Amino acid sequence: MSVKQISVFLENKPGALKAMTSVLAENEIDMRAFSLAETSDFGIARIIVDDVYKTTTVLKDAGFVHNLTPVVGVVLPDVPGGLDQVLEALAAAQVNIEYMYAFLGGKKDAAYMIFRVADDAKASAALTERGIRLVEADELANL
Repeated sequence: MSVKQISVFLENKPGALKAMTSVLAENEIDMRAFSLAETSDFGIARIIVDDVYKTTTVLKDAGFVHNLTPVVGVVLPDVPGGLDQVLEALAAAQVNIEYMYAFLGGKKDAAYMIFRVADDAKASAALTERGIRLVEADELANL
C-alpha cells in the first residue's frame, strides 16, 4: 500500500486555509503531515491524513477542489547525513524529485520525509536497495 497525499487548492486570501482546517477538525480528521505552497492567486495545501477516504469525502462535500497524489514516504535516521543518504540513492537511480517535506512522528531517533518523484517504483526500489525504510500509509495513520 502506497502513501496517498491530498492536495487541496485554496484561494490565496485570508481565512481560506482556516476554512479547510475547520472542516477537517469538525470531522475529526488527523493530519499527519502538512505542506503549504502558494502563488499570488492560489495555494496548495498538501496533507497526509489518518483516513484518506473520509477526508476526500468531507472535502468534496464542503466544496474544496482537491486531488490524490501518490508519494513516497521514507523513515530516515535523525542524524547528520540522514537526508543526504536518501538523496544519494535517488540521484544514483536518476530519480527526479519534484518536491519534498518533512514531518514529525512518534520516534525520537527517526525523521520522516515525503517525496513526490517522477517515478515512484524506481524511487522505492532504489531506496529499498540501499536499506532505506519506506513508510506505508497504515503506519502513518498510526503515528
